[in-house]
Amino acid sequence: MTIESFFTYSFSFAAVVAAVFMVAQKNPMLSAISLIANFFCLAGLYLLLHAQLLAVLQIVVYTGAIMVLVIFVIMLLNLGDETKLIERFDMWKVAGIVLVAGFLLEMIYIFLWSSGAGSNASLPEQATRIGEVEAMGRAMFGKFLLPFEVTSILLLVAIVGAVVLAKKRT
Repeated sequence: MTIESFFTYSFSFAAVVAAVFMVAQKNPMLSAISLIANFFCLAGLYLLLHAQLLAVLQIVVYTGAIMVLVIFVIMLLNLGDETKLIERFDMWKVAGIVLVAGFLLEMIYIFLWSSGAGSNASLPEQATRIGEVEAMGRAMFGKFLLPFEVTSILLLVAIVGAVVLAKKRT
């Protein structure tokens, strides 16, 4: 086992554990913290895939900005009594458990008994450079300049519209 596959399995296992904790938590604040841990594990997987820009954006945008908003909304809602959030055992949970068990059995089959035809294939040099900041910048401001600018204008119009609507209410 190489060091890269060790870290891949470690980050993958930690991401799955964090996702399970996120769903299983009764306290929404602990669930949000588990989601943050999941985001960091995904950023580690992006780094292993040589996508440095995506890893940095994952940490800055999702873990930084989006999770601050989620935690702010959780605190704003002030859920308080978690006993009201308790769900009973029903058929949807049974169906979910069966689907998860089937998925896990399928993944075990793929990892243990697959032929592994493409497992040792090495990436060409160009494929490892795709996730770098320079390559993403060249693509964004070269081939995809028009969609990038249209998206920028759309976001600007949305911000101006939100400000106008907020001013009318006060």
